[in-house]
Formats: sequence, C-alpha cells, structure tokens
Amino acid sequence: MKLPWKKDDDAEVDTTSTVEQTPEEAAADRRYTEGKGRPTPKRREAEGKRRGPVAPAPTTRAEARARKKDLKGSAVSLTKEEKRAQSDQRRKARTEQREKMMDGDERYLMARDKGEVRRYARDIVDSRRNFAGLFMPFAILLILVMFLPALAVYATLFMLIFVIFLVIDGFLLGRTLNNRIHERFPNTSDGGFKLTWYGFSRAMQMRFMRAPRPTVKPGDAV
Repeated sequence: MKLPWKKDDDAEVDTTSTVEQTPEEAAADRRYTEGKGRPTPKRREAEGKRRGPVAPAPTTRAEARARKKDLKGSAVSLTKEEKRAQSDQRRKARTEQREKMMDGDERYLMARDKGEVRRYARDIVDSRRNFAGLFMPFAILLILVMFLPALAVYATLFMLIFVIFLVIDGFLLGRTLNNRIHERFPNTSDGGFKLTWYGFSRAMQMRFMRAPRPTVKPGDAV
C-alpha cells in the first residue's frame, strides 16, 4: 500500500551505485601504469648515441681525479680496446709526471716541495753526510739481530744509542737549515720546526729514494 507522503524515488532501488572493490583489486589498479606510447630503445642504440671519441690523458692529478669521478658517474660501457687505450694513456701520463717531478719541475712537485726555499733546503741536506741517512740500514740490521737470542739483549742498548745520535744530528741539521735559509731569504716565513722536520725527513731517506732526486753531491758547496 502506498502512503500519500511517500515518494516514488524512495521505493526504487539504486541500481547505479558503485560496487565496492576488494583490497587485491584496488592494489592491482594502483600498479597499472599506462604505456609510454613508444617502444623502449635497445641498449646498444642508447650507448651508441652517448659514446664519443676517447678523451686525452689528464695532465695534472686534480684533472685525473675529476676525470675518474666523471667516469664513475656515467653509465657508458667501453669496449676492451677503448679501456686498454685509456689505461695506456693514464700509465704514460703518470710516468711522465713522475719523471718531471723527480727532475724538480715546479709544476709537478708536491706542495711541501715547491718554492726556492725548499729547493735550497734540499740542496743543503743533499750536500751533507747526514748521520740520519743510516736510519734505514740500521733498522734492517736491528730486525735481523732480534732473531738472534744471543744478540737480542744488546739490541735495545744499541737502539737507544743510535736514537740519541739521531736526535743530535737532527738538531744540528735544523739549526744549519734555519740559519742559512734566513741568511739567503731574509723575508721568508718558512722556518722553525716545520723546516727542520722537512730537512730531517729527507736526510733519513737513502739518496736513491729521495724525491725530487738530489742535484748536488755530498761535499759540494751550496
């Protein structure tokens, strides 16, 4: 029975209401992605567009580090021939840089070795017969003696005596370096313990291991 105050719309069933989705169906709708509208290029085609001529070898360490960083960040795949060519160029560049550094070229020296003051300090050290130059041979001899129980007892005493003479020689070398440096370069700020340690660390190395290589002989006037 239809009552007067009832409307016809209330009696009808809403057949256009949205059917609720299950969690699995909702997740599947979210994972769906529309196509790009174009085919994905092949890897060989994409690499062919990016690949170019091999860059020349870097001339400085800073440039080499920057080049290495760029190569790590890029996704370019090189052939074996290209990798071998780059490796040969880098090896050749490093060899040339080391040779120029050993010859004392200011462009390739480390920061601690640059300047006329440091060059003069190296010449003073190389012209002396330093007691500190016996450090490495003595250290090797001491290691061998430690394997002999009969002589190991005296090794500590010998090491103590050697260290005392080493400190005395380092003090004399530092005083000589500072006096002569300030006589020749009165306006320089390089001196003191920093210059003493620079000369002493070079004096402890054997002559054929010093870098840059010595340009004067022991006993030469500097």
